[in-house]
Amino acid sequence: MNNTVEILTETDVWVPMRDGVRMAAHVFRPDVEGRFPGILLRTPYGRPKSGFERYVRAGYAVVSMDSRGRYGSEGDWVPFTEAHTGDAEDGYDSVEWLAAQPWCNGRVGTLGASYNAWMQWQLAKLRPPHLVAMCAYTIPLELTEVDWPGGFRPGRRIKWWLTSMAPDLRRRQGLPPPHTPAEALQEWGEDVEKQWLDYLPWLDFPRHLPPGLAEYARDWLAHPNRRAWRFDEVHGEVAVPNLDFSGWYDHCNGSMRHLQLMQRNGRTEQARSQTKLVAGPWNHPSLGSRQVAGFDFGPQAELDLPGMIIRWFDYWLKEVDNGIDREPAVRYFAMAGHGGYWREADTWPPNTTSRAYLLSSDGNAGFGGSGRLSADGGNDGVDRFDYDPQNPVPTLWTKELFTGPSDRRLLEDRDDILCYRSEPLTEAVEIAGYPEAVLFVSSSAPDTDFFARLVDEYPPTDGDQAPAREMCYGMVCARHRNGLDSEELLELGTVVELRIQLGPTACCFEPGHRIRLEITSSDFPNHDRNHNTGRNDLADTELVRATNVVHHSAAHPSRLVLPVASHPTAD
Repeated sequence: MNNTVEILTETDVWVPMRDGVRMAAHVFRPDVEGRFPGILLRTPYGRPKSGFERYVRAGYAVVSMDSRGRYGSEGDWVPFTEAHTGDAEDGYDSVEWLAAQPWCNGRVGTLGASYNAWMQWQLAKLRPPHLVAMCAYTIPLELTEVDWPGGFRPGRRIKWWLTSMAPDLRRRQGLPPPHTPAEALQEWGEDVEKQWLDYLPWLDFPRHLPPGLAEYARDWLAHPNRRAWRFDEVHGEVAVPNLDFSGWYDHCNGSMRHLQLMQRNGRTEQARSQTKLVAGPWNHPSLGSRQVAGFDFGPQAELDLPGMIIRWFDYWLKEVDNGIDREPAVRYFAMAGHGGYWREADTWPPNTTSRAYLLSSDGNAGFGGSGRLSADGGNDGVDRFDYDPQNPVPTLWTKELFTGPSDRRLLEDRDDILCYRSEPLTEAVEIAGYPEAVLFVSSSAPDTDFFARLVDEYPPTDGDQAPAREMCYGMVCARHRNGLDSEELLELGTVVELRIQLGPTACCFEPGHRIRLEITSSDFPNHDRNHNTGRNDLADTELVRATNVVHHSAAHPSRLVLPVASHPTAD
């Protein structure tokens, strides 16, 4: 990096698309003679006016652009809930426009996270000739993985609609404020949040949104199992490698599945062999940080993401032989105790061995009860709890409504959570991949939800109660237990099998710690409440109490299955 290079900024540059609609962009480039590789960021959140200094001083020309129908760009916005938005074609045209500029050397990379990463996968499938590499990170394969599993996540979605997407549409249409996310966030508070979270039915909510968003939100809620993206089908059209970042506590960590599919299906050898993934102990906004939701994973967890991205583009756009092509496809952070350490692998998930821990109890697996996890099981029996959607288990998340490594002790006064614990470990157990809870359940309701959470329970220190840190979780709506496209209600008293895949994780349960599995039926407002009626929860206003049962016996072997790594200790 040359910190002495001045930055030439061109604001409000018009970029024409094939249909004559113009996109608004800012251009940042070194204020010296020459032609430079280009980096393109397209976004619906308002084109950034700063933040690219390191990239420019590293020798790149950066273009930040408003996507169609957003902020300064012309046209009508179509959100990513629709199968065809025009963003693929706009992205293609933007790459080719950038490559043709006199200050660009014709080699272009794309950059951005979340919705901005979605933009990149859209354009990459059309293979613009001058696209060389991508850095699309933290975006899953499918829309249903964002509001998974084909449901609704009101705590995050309502705020996103009202404070991120709606204000600019209100401004463009001459509606009353708020007109910017900052104004909307200023109005947002605990009282406002509670008002919206108590709203029923959700299908009625879009009427509070401006035109251009309301109709799409209404359609999304009407078809929660819609597969609008189908990125799992497009990797065969992508010819360039991608660098992805994601986190164990990131609600979009389905992004990690891009790697294996690119390795298997990428259109070129480079796309297959050179796509990379870096995964750490982060949530959506904290990528690269050592501290997440109040927990410090130590200096080893902190990464310089801009520096890594520059190094990535140095190799692909400048042809600098910095060794990236010879590095493993995956670097992942294994959480352990009060910190953790980095591992390397050829793919994600890495090769592991499945180890099952059977659930058992004396019929009282609540907190402070007899719930057990063991290799050989125990007595046959059942555990019951009442789930009341009017008093759901509250989400433990940050003020900004993002999940993290929460301490589950905060909920140990509740009687609607089952808790199964191993004996204190005599040796370390390191896992990497996707744990699974296989549960045999029944319910008094025709439909209900089951959540499974993997927790690292620390040993007491100096008489203090042991922290209980969440590692990952998963859930299944009983009616969708055999897939999002099928609905099979429960019959009273009938036992069914649920296979709940938990989110990706890598962690080491250290000696003296206990492996803990929590089972419950709600996590509100991170996930909408199941009303237990068997009707459409998004259209329903009735909330019914349910008695839910977990069975554990030789005939019903409820169990936790962990992907155990072959190296139980840090290198």
